Amino acid sequence: MSPLLEVTSLDVDFAGRPAVRDVSLTVERGEVLGLVGESGSGKSVTALSVLGLLPGNATARGSIRLDGTELLGASERVLTGIRGDRVAMVFQDPLSAFTPVHRIGDQIAEAVRAHRDTGREQARRRAVELLDLVGIPEPELRSRAFPHEFSGGMRQRAMIAMAMAGEPDLILADEPTTALDVTIQAQILDVLRTARRETGAAVLLVSHDLGVIAGMADRVAVMRDGRVVEQGPAPDVFHRPREPYTRQLLAAVPRIDTAREPRPAGGEPVLRVRGLTRTFPVLKGTVVKRRTGTVYAVDGVDLDIRRGETLALVGESGSGKSTTLFELLELAAPEGGTVELFGQRLGGLGRAAVKDLRRRIQIVFQDPMASLDPRMPVGDIVAEPLRTQGADRATVARRVAGLLTQVGLDPAHADRFPHEFSGGQRQRIGIARALSVAPELLVLDEPVSALDVSVQAEVLDLLRRLKEELGLAYLFVSHDLSVVRNIADRVSVVYLGRTVEAGPVDEVFARPRHPYTQALLSAVPLPDPERERARQRSRILLAGDPPSPTRRYDGCRFRTRCPLYTALTVDEQKRCAHDVPAFEGDGVACHFPRVREVL
Repeated sequence: MSPLLEVTSLDVDFAGRPAVRDVSLTVERGEVLGLVGESGSGKSVTALSVLGLLPGNATARGSIRLDGTELLGASERVLTGIRGDRVAMVFQDPLSAFTPVHRIGDQIAEAVRAHRDTGREQARRRAVELLDLVGIPEPELRSRAFPHEFSGGMRQRAMIAMAMAGEPDLILADEPTTALDVTIQAQILDVLRTARRETGAAVLLVSHDLGVIAGMADRVAVMRDGRVVEQGPAPDVFHRPREPYTRQLLAAVPRIDTAREPRPAGGEPVLRVRGLTRTFPVLKGTVVKRRTGTVYAVDGVDLDIRRGETLALVGESGSGKSTTLFELLELAAPEGGTVELFGQRLGGLGRAAVKDLRRRIQIVFQDPMASLDPRMPVGDIVAEPLRTQGADRATVARRVAGLLTQVGLDPAHADRFPHEFSGGQRQRIGIARALSVAPELLVLDEPVSALDVSVQAEVLDLLRRLKEELGLAYLFVSHDLSVVRNIADRVSVVYLGRTVEAGPVDEVFARPRHPYTQALLSAVPLPDPERERARQRSRILLAGDPPSPTRRYDGCRFRTRCPLYTALTVDEQKRCAHDVPAFEGDGVACHFPRVREVL
């Protein structure tokens, strides 16, 4: 039997510049083909070529056949008949893929009517059924919502529901979980499996995440620089890769199941935070604004960092991680709670003391391009904190050259501008700038999340080396628990603005006690097909999205999603509903903590 999709010798150019070269691959009926590679490797371009969705300046050559029908060069009428009916697309960014002025249910019903001879009311009922199938709570009510009223995970579920509307033979999923938290990612992958099971469709899954590919794909194709360098059954590619690039890619992936020898931190305390709180007003009105509510962004965070130690702060989006960082960097009295930095309690400090603390604590931002002034040469960018601290010209020149060398860059490139460097090099510049005033505590806000896996590994190696050489302490914020396992000594888990568990990283990861920590760890995919598929049977899938931070919750704020809550007695549930769990030091904020190994 011929394959469902057959791509042969595909070449794609953008205004004469090659993006894809000689790509050949097949997708059989009912199988999942994982297309993996780093940014710019040509994965998404290959997927978009199938449905003729390339921009106007693109030129495609070769052959793309769907069940024997040639798609490359086909008329718009032919492609329109295939899109959504035979082949459906799940885009990376569902917010931009949905029409913002139409309700979700109407858009899915439109897709149903476009491919099925059915009436308006029947299509509407089918839209509600599809939303229910992909796990949208209260589907009848939610079908009347607009896209901006859905969370990111719910929008992606609705996008998959729309893809299922035409009962396609092939689903193209282009990085469907890239912008999602790990717990929501696990939910979306489960929904994709449901879509495949309900429709019998084959799936072409595009992803840079090797753990996602390992858990979903039957076969894998690895792309680099626009070419497929290796393809084969998933177990063969992951365990017996033939190409050096595939081996390099797999070796660079941090694994959550690999323990690292933690460095004992016996130094004096660098940072101590107790009961930190921060709220923001919810305002309405244009000319006259009035306060209509409060966002409880941080509502009880505790942190401890000693000299030479790396503490990782982890949690889902909206849990208060970044707000906590910026509260610390304000170097002012917090709204609630206490902050001690190098033994000095923030609040009421003089200008000289604040200036000295500003030197001793520095930050490396998440997006290196956005955090570097595009109009300044990198030498001036690195020198700016030194000049602010009053360093003379000779000291500045000497320090800039030494810092660029220290982070692995050529001092001769100091007169270049940020856009002339790669993403990894720009992050090295950000690290050099932070180190320029010899800080003792470095705050790292998702420092490798925007980088490809091979570049990420290089930056993490650099951070480890600098920590050993300079005796730095790190406060490392990340949503990637695999990265945390490989760089942190201790970890602090936050949920809805409150610390729920903390301790040595190997102890917390191997024997988590809080059900939220267990769910986070359980949701992280492993780049190992056999182990990842075995874990799927016992994976902890949390219900829905985190609650809104605009409400102040009594008792345990995790109980609405807690998988253990329903198994508690009535009296135990009342305790969870009314009493806030206490947290002290390295411990767990749970009334009924139970160790559960999930790795």
